[in-house]
Amino acid sequence: MALEKQGFNILRISLRGWDTEVVDPEDKLERERTKYVLQSGLLGLIVPVIRTFFQHPFKFISTLKLAIKMGLHADRAWPFHLIYFAEACKLLPWLQDFNAKHVHVHFGSNSTEVIMLAHELGGPPYSFTVHGPEEFDKPEFLKLGEKIKRSVFVVAITSYCRSQLYRWADYKDWYKVKVVHCGLEEAFYNVSAPLIPEAPRLVCVGRLCEQKGQLLLIDACRLIADKGIDFELVLAGDGEMRKEIEALIAKYDLQSKVRITGWISSNQVRDEILAARALILPSFAEGLPVVIMEAMALKRPVLTTYVAGIPELVIADDTGWLFPAGDVDGLVTVLEDFLNTSKERLAAMGEAGYKRVLERHSVDVEAGKLAKYFKALPTHDSNK
Repeated sequence: MALEKQGFNILRISLRGWDTEVVDPEDKLERERTKYVLQSGLLGLIVPVIRTFFQHPFKFISTLKLAIKMGLHADRAWPFHLIYFAEACKLLPWLQDFNAKHVHVHFGSNSTEVIMLAHELGGPPYSFTVHGPEEFDKPEFLKLGEKIKRSVFVVAITSYCRSQLYRWADYKDWYKVKVVHCGLEEAFYNVSAPLIPEAPRLVCVGRLCEQKGQLLLIDACRLIADKGIDFELVLAGDGEMRKEIEALIAKYDLQSKVRITGWISSNQVRDEILAARALILPSFAEGLPVVIMEAMALKRPVLTTYVAGIPELVIADDTGWLFPAGDVDGLVTVLEDFLNTSKERLAAMGEAGYKRVLERHSVDVEAGKLAKYFKALPTHDSNK
């Protein structure tokens, strides 16, 4: 939407999501604007494959070979890559009918492979954004180097993300990697944030899963409780580890101190952040969590780990606290420091975080960077 404000005409394409339940009118409008590759099921891919074969037989065969190559020693078995090839055949005429001059993809996994195959079939050139950490857990199996080689440029959301892409790209392709931060819309941060609340409450927002470190956080809360320090913790979210986390809360008799919300809307997430004194995120692996940007935009300090791109945004003793990932003693030390910090000091840290996140993550500024890269493409003669 920020790119459209800068004059670009954008066709939205997604593999799935047509049946996702949405409430917000803007989300509903976006869903109506989007074309869905798999909406007709796998059977809906057969005709596009046959049509592409007869229209572009030589490109069909060479691209099919590439799809099979991508499936060798890959994250998913080669039959999945034949499906990605079929998906490329399905969306190719959409790009041609739209007269698309460029395709930009989010995430360096299967979605980028689909567009890479569409490009090899005769579609427009492409670029893609890498967020992490999933891409960096299995870069060789995702063939990140191959995707970078065939792209015109690649977006990393942090400098750390860029460094990881350098590891898997040929040196001659390093120039393609650009840093464009994720952006916050003005409507999110251009509101009056309530004062720091009286209750010593923290909120941890995120999927209940291994990489977010909630089990370590419960261990730390038990040690804090044993010291007689008052606190409240809200785990905002749901996920595959909920039962395990609930069992640990019960084992440590922390039910009066720790609450799990389950799945909540973005507006409810905002309310939970504003009702807390700070956001805590003890992650083991990340890219750069948007929720950290959101908390800082709502003038709340952040307690989080020295992981990936997080230290590029969160400044220790200025906008929050940083501690080593996986270190329960380090986490306890930070929690004690936070719980002994005055509301006035927390408010000052919140103001510093607000200023920093606006400087680095304005959606219009970051979309402007992306627009500059689109307009600099050698074949660029349109804003499509």
